[in-house]
Amino acid sequence: RMAALAPNWRFSQLFGEKDSIEEVSEVDIVSAIEFDETGDFLAVGDRGGRVVVFEQDASDYKFYAEFQSHEPEFDYLKSLEIEEKINKIKWCKRTNDSHFLLTTNDKTIKLWKLNKKNIKQVSTPEDTGRLCFPSVTTTESTIVASSKKVFANAHAYHINSISLNSDGETYISADDLRINLWNVEISEQSFNIVDIKPENMEELSEVITSASFHPNHCNLFMYSSSKGSIKLNDTRQNALCDQYSKYFEEPEDPSTKSFFSEIISSISDCQFSGDGRYILSRDYLTLKIWDINMEREPVKTIKIHEHLRSKLCDLYESDFIFDKFECHLSADGSKVITGSYHNVFYCYDWQNDIVTTFEANKNYPTNKIKTIPFAQRNKDLNPETMDFNKKCLHMSYHPKQDLVAVGASNNLFLYEGIEAE
Repeated sequence: RMAALAPNWRFSQLFGEKDSIEEVSEVDIVSAIEFDETGDFLAVGDRGGRVVVFEQDASDYKFYAEFQSHEPEFDYLKSLEIEEKINKIKWCKRTNDSHFLLTTNDKTIKLWKLNKKNIKQVSTPEDTGRLCFPSVTTTESTIVASSKKVFANAHAYHINSISLNSDGETYISADDLRINLWNVEISEQSFNIVDIKPENMEELSEVITSASFHPNHCNLFMYSSSKGSIKLNDTRQNALCDQYSKYFEEPEDPSTKSFFSEIISSISDCQFSGDGRYILSRDYLTLKIWDINMEREPVKTIKIHEHLRSKLCDLYESDFIFDKFECHLSADGSKVITGSYHNVFYCYDWQNDIVTTFEANKNYPTNKIKTIPFAQRNKDLNPETMDFNKKCLHMSYHPKQDLVAVGASNNLFLYEGIEAE
């Protein structure tokens, strides 16, 4: 397939607090972003447990609905507070006029229904001395969110991902040590399909960091680990998938081995391309693109944070080294996006080695975009002046066009690519 020319990117929309306020309320910070399969709807979750949905009209995205998905809870047995923060949102396949979404915090997954409800008004007839019936008219409609299922008590550890199966009926949820398989219609039971918990927790050497179903084959799913590996599993082989079908891991270069090697090799996110041919994975310093048919080595390694290698000690002491950056592919798989610090994120045209750098800056949203050859990407980036408290962790790529939604603090930025002439 011939790679198309990189599009000309431009700023499109900004949602959220537009004034430069010093103190951002913790609950307003964006924590999950997801387009539906058509791209007509965009859901955004925050640390306050809210979900806001936008609908695309002819040119822009407009507010569609907002609901409180999760509330803060307390686990009295373990004396632990359970945050209301939305970790992931997934849209179910649409079968009628209603929308269904799965949302999850650390412990509980919920199925929400969004549907249009007409508001009716009854008008009393004038008293004419005859028998008259009052008339009912529909004055306006509103979008109502209702909780349909609650999938609870199945995870002892924090849920990091949920992924819907291509069959439209089942989904998986993953925490640090286990992956469960659910039917969307049944909340009372789930099946444990991966369990990496050792008998003795002192022998624990790795955790699951993300999991995803294959977009086309309902029997295949993958999960990534804190050791930098990705395992592809086939549910037809075993009920408990403790044996993988394929194993993707790049051996570490001995010349760069350091105290931080294990931390920075942990995979924070992995995604299939739309056709299921490639796997995109993100660790702290790099993006890797794997061909699903070649386990030996990635077809492409993109160095994102190479300029931060000298700062790893400081980043470890400040805990920034544990930040989990997401990654996503464009609809045709030719472009990949991921985030960085200073509210910067990148779009890589990986077949042509061209990178577009965006700074999600609400004061100057339109003029902080530049497209350059990959080799020159970080020329003017100085790690000493970067603001590590500002970061783009969460994002989503429109499933049909070059449109990217990115969260930066309590704001949502939309950028669109116009086809290059």
